[in-house]
Amino acid sequence: VQLQASGGGLVQEGGSLRLSCAASGRTFSSLTMGWFRQAPGKEREFVGAISGSGGSTHLVDSVKGRFTVSRDNAKNTVYLQMNSLKPEDTAVYYCVGTERIWIRVVLGSFSAFEYWGQGTLVTVSS
Repeated sequence: VQLQASGGGLVQEGGSLRLSCAASGRTFSSLTMGWFRQAPGKEREFVGAISGSGGSTHLVDSVKGRFTVSRDNAKNTVYLQMNSLKPEDTAVYYCVGTERIWIRVVLGSFSAFEYWGQGTLVTVSS
């Protein structure tokens, strides 16, 4: 599976960005998809995930109410809509995917994704 993320950039605090991730190489609707991020000098952290059908989603507490994860299976694309951005959201954002079904990903605490994209940089200025 190849994952190509895009949409990063520089935005002011309080602004919005939408990240996109195009997938190829597998039946997209069979993949559980997600997003991780890594801030400068910090460990990589899970941000959110969405089931293959798009019917189930999960976001970490730090972004709930501000970020939304969605997908368009007809376009083989997953999105991360980021609103009310804060300087602490500054990071390289990675699109990820797994062939594990949603319940397996949940039971695994959203830790095991075998497919990773190249990352896109989001910088939020104060």
